[in-house]
Amino acid sequence: MTDVKTIDRALPGVGYAGDVSPLQAWAVLNEQPRAVLVDVRTDAEWQYVGTTDLTSIEKEPVFVDWQVFPHMQVNEDFVTELADLELQPEQVLLFICRSGVRSRLAAQAMTAAGYSRCYNVAEGFEGDKNDASKRGMTNGWKFHGLPWKQS
Repeated sequence: MTDVKTIDRALPGVGYAGDVSPLQAWAVLNEQPRAVLVDVRTDAEWQYVGTTDLTSIEKEPVFVDWQVFPHMQVNEDFVTELADLELQPEQVLLFICRSGVRSRLAAQAMTAAGYSRCYNVAEGFEGDKNDASKRGMTNGWKFHGLPWKQS
């Protein structure tokens, strides 16, 4: 069992509980009934690139965009939109985006709002670019073969 306490060590100066890999995130989602995956990408990314598929563990990801498409300004209502979902401050919240940048910012924002167990899925859904500037070839949720779907 993945003991969430092993990843529950706030890192000094980062402003959130820390980074986890997609495989660690999947294990926590499987083993922690109240753990929630929050996808902070845009509606366009959810529709055209795909989303995590948590149905095999009887969960659904939460979708709240960190930046608003197409101008990509920060969603000023992000914290309020998540808080309105009645998530508890002690719940494990795992934030994911394309590559781990926006999700880190989201984890920091929710930590500042009083949620103490916010983690960034560091590799994101699509992962880092490879030498040919293509995502999904080196790391990320999809690269690791974790469940996902496309609409």
